[in-house]
Amino acid sequence: MSSFSVFKALVVLSILGFLSVSIEAQSPAYRYHFCSNTTNFTPNSTYQSNLNLLLSSLTSNATSDIGFFYTTVGSQEPTAEVYGSFLCRGDLTPDLCKQCVATIAKDVVQKYCPSGKIAVLWYDECMLRYSNQSFWGKMDEAPRVSLWNVGNITEPTRFAQLLAETINGLVAPASNAPSGVQKYVTKEATFTKKYATKEATFTKKYATKEATFTKKYVTREAFTGFQKLYSLVQCTPDLSSTSCDRCLRGAIAQLPGCCTGKQGGRVLYPSCNIRYEVYPFYATEAATPPPPPGKFNEAATPPPPPGKSKLLSVVIASILASIVLSVLVVVVARCFIRKSRLIRAKRQKNKALNNDMTTVESLQFDLGTIEAATKKFSNDNKLGEGGFGQVFKGTLENGQEIAVKRLSKSSRQGVREFKNEVSLVAKLQHRNLVRLLGFCLEGEETILVYEYVPNKSLDYFLFEAKKREQLDWSTRYTIIGGIARGILYLHEESRLRVIHRDLKASNILLDVNMNPKISDFGMAKMFGVDDQTQGNTRRIVGTYGYMAPEYAMEGLYSVKSDVFSFGILLLEILTGRKNFLGYHATTSVPTLLNYAWELWNEGKVLELMDPLLKDSCSPNELLRYIHIGLLCVQENANDRPTMSSVVLMLKSESISLSKPERPAFYTGRRSTKDHDNTLGAPFSCSVNGLTISDDVPR
Repeated sequence: MSSFSVFKALVVLSILGFLSVSIEAQSPAYRYHFCSNTTNFTPNSTYQSNLNLLLSSLTSNATSDIGFFYTTVGSQEPTAEVYGSFLCRGDLTPDLCKQCVATIAKDVVQKYCPSGKIAVLWYDECMLRYSNQSFWGKMDEAPRVSLWNVGNITEPTRFAQLLAETINGLVAPASNAPSGVQKYVTKEATFTKKYATKEATFTKKYATKEATFTKKYVTREAFTGFQKLYSLVQCTPDLSSTSCDRCLRGAIAQLPGCCTGKQGGRVLYPSCNIRYEVYPFYATEAATPPPPPGKFNEAATPPPPPGKSKLLSVVIASILASIVLSVLVVVVARCFIRKSRLIRAKRQKNKALNNDMTTVESLQFDLGTIEAATKKFSNDNKLGEGGFGQVFKGTLENGQEIAVKRLSKSSRQGVREFKNEVSLVAKLQHRNLVRLLGFCLEGEETILVYEYVPNKSLDYFLFEAKKREQLDWSTRYTIIGGIARGILYLHEESRLRVIHRDLKASNILLDVNMNPKISDFGMAKMFGVDDQTQGNTRRIVGTYGYMAPEYAMEGLYSVKSDVFSFGILLLEILTGRKNFLGYHATTSVPTLLNYAWELWNEGKVLELMDPLLKDSCSPNELLRYIHIGLLCVQENANDRPTMSSVVLMLKSESISLSKPERPAFYTGRRSTKDHDNTLGAPFSCSVNGLTISDDVPR
């Protein structure tokens, strides 16, 4: 073979190898599906509603690095209960896993199994499964499917031997991985990884082995002749070691009947799968191309006979030139591929919001249903109006009461903020967060549907003297604790790290028992499962008086900016007074922060107490809570406590509190009027354009 032919073969194999991994990583590829023909559900039935909720839940939980999730919906309705799970290929990143699960969850009901109660759908990157019967921990070998690559192997006997040695050697490390750890009593489980890799370079026998065991997923690479063999085995993490071993060996037994002499093959079971190819179909650490034909193991060739040295020099020079050229081409190809990936990534980022919407399609309401529930948005059903539109009370046909947030056509909350709120709130579940029931995007209408919270918002009670009489210390204590726990969930306990960015009294709703529920996530920012806790923006949104200084002035937001907002809320709840940003132009009324800080330094903090609390709140308790509030509003974000620390400080009096530093926005000025006259009663000034979320120009 000429050096030019060697060069062409190497370049083609290199580029094909890179492109195959890139293409597979970007687009989930359908392979096979199974639907029950004998067990169907009725359209618009309770089972279909539960199935839609299950698919939404599976998609929402595809962002972790586990790659597996099992859950149940409708446990109170035995005849309509749905069980479901997904399994992503072990090498997939959380983002690619989420992309595959979102695609497969949409396709299973829209394309392949529109009415089946039992379905299994296999893609290259993930598998999704649901049934009306529990399959947790069960090893299922049916339904099954075998697929093969149409390309033939040049040395089938040797290849079959190597395949058997390689893939059988993966069963033990996969099946012996530790069992998963169940964390939820609601049948939702989060598992430790069960993943192992083995790489082996073969001439006649393999030379090296490397293995790391976490998931029930194993890969191996091996050279055979001039072809490199890539193998993978994987079980669902809910299987026991024995069941995983049995499942994989049963799948391997199917290979001779389907894939003898083929360049690739796979066997797909509901509980496990195996696959081999002569190209890298999973993410490998090194993407070096296979050696060209005729040049494998060249170091073992015998020395040339005498008189051939000149010919040998020519051959060596030709080979070296080929290698140099091929390296250059590979470098150029990699640069081109990297640029292509960056372009694709940018396009995917632009489409990310649309992709997020597909994860909550099952929550979509039609406009006719909402109009009927709200009597066509009658003023009699109007609950209030905010910066982004109006809120109406509605009643669905089944009698369920709902709150409908109808964005105004002139609202500055565009489709981006709307989709942000839907995709975010749909993933959050906590007793102190308002629950999203659905949404509507139809015609010019942009609508969110929430659970109905009957007691309106905290500011409705807190800043009006007559209504504030209903807020005794026990009620305020419950509200403070609930808000703190809700923010802690957003910051540390939810599947995503969420920074609300618009915490204020009007965004705290109160249920029938006066328990708080945080609402309005249109301005929220969420991060993945990494350690990111802050960000920067040029577009500052939120509410004056509740904004942390680093955010209001520099666009820096973090979990500590939410802590600042909580500190303002805490002081407002304790005093019954609004916090104004700066001094009032005509009366020189100081901010609540200024006033609290000055009284703290003068030892007169008890003057801050809402007079309505004198008979129900002890002075020591009030002092401690004001102390915590001042810690939360310190000017330096690093000095503020985390919400986990705040929750502990609110719960336990045994935890000592540090000395607070100067709060943000402190001007050092004092009102020229007597405090009792100026601040002894709650502010009734109408200069409050601060209860709506406004964009702040920079």
